[in-house]
Amino acid sequence: MLIVDGRYTTVAAEMTREGTMGAVVVEGVESTYEAALGGLIVRDAITQVAFESDHVTVAGLVRWQAAAALSPSDWRASADLVERLRLIKDLYEIAIFRRAGAALADVAGQLGGWVSAGRSERQVAADINRGLDRAGFSHPAFDTIVASGPNSAHPHARPSDRRLARGDLVVLDFGGVLDGYCVDLTRMAAVGRVGDEALRIYRVVREAQQAALDMICAGVTAGAVDAAARQVLEAQGLGAAFVHGTGHGLGREVHEAPRLSRLAVPDDRLLAGMVCTVEPGAYVPGIGGARLEDDVLVTDVGIELLTPGPRDLLTV
Repeated sequence: MLIVDGRYTTVAAEMTREGTMGAVVVEGVESTYEAALGGLIVRDAITQVAFESDHVTVAGLVRWQAAAALSPSDWRASADLVERLRLIKDLYEIAIFRRAGAALADVAGQLGGWVSAGRSERQVAADINRGLDRAGFSHPAFDTIVASGPNSAHPHARPSDRRLARGDLVVLDFGGVLDGYCVDLTRMAAVGRVGDEALRIYRVVREAQQAALDMICAGVTAGAVDAAARQVLEAQGLGAAFVHGTGHGLGREVHEAPRLSRLAVPDDRLLAGMVCTVEPGAYVPGIGGARLEDDVLVTDVGIELLTPGPRDLLTV
């Protein structure tokens, strides 16, 4: 059963007839969604309702309970029911990821024409977004990150009017949505010659990413993948500069399970058919930061790299 208001009833009915959406009964909304949901629960004499507790606000739940005239004990919090079904990608989904990863790598191959001294971070980000559009993505999977010089030490910096200058490290993190599925990639650029310490940070991050990629295989724990990357950074004195997890799952959303992190559940193991990012980084205020990210399909014997292409430091 799908509850929609007048903006969507026609398209929902058409998609159901065409088979582009699963078979559902379309129910309309006359006043509010809460009233419509409550009315259907009363009409069909439903006595227990499960809701996705990770996505429902307290206020929303209270409104639903009032509209349905059910006691709080009749509502059952659930979590990960849908997410568990999305963990393992089927052949249809894998085919989309292969096309999306290749298209994203093609966009990355154009960075040399967009990154140059004197251009602002916003200008470079706009070029990347136009590249995503030309590559066939429906829209960016998230706000494109272009972080140069001191801004590269901020993991999720927003593009600013700062102009790229000689000696800058530049973090370029972008992704797109193709046929409803998200892919995500990060590459590094240098504007001219960068300092020795900045170059070392990049090289250690690349080594850490390779260690994580080499670790991934069906049956390996998510925590072990994170530890492989983290150990490389810690051995080079950059452990404290690695302030996020090594990766995350991809799917209908850009951040899904599994979580490749030191906070992962100890027995949370990777399974063949999972798709995830591998993106260690290191960020040192006053010097800069580096992150490298690729998307992989987990297999029984290792990985299939979905975002092919060079990971070398792009010098412009």
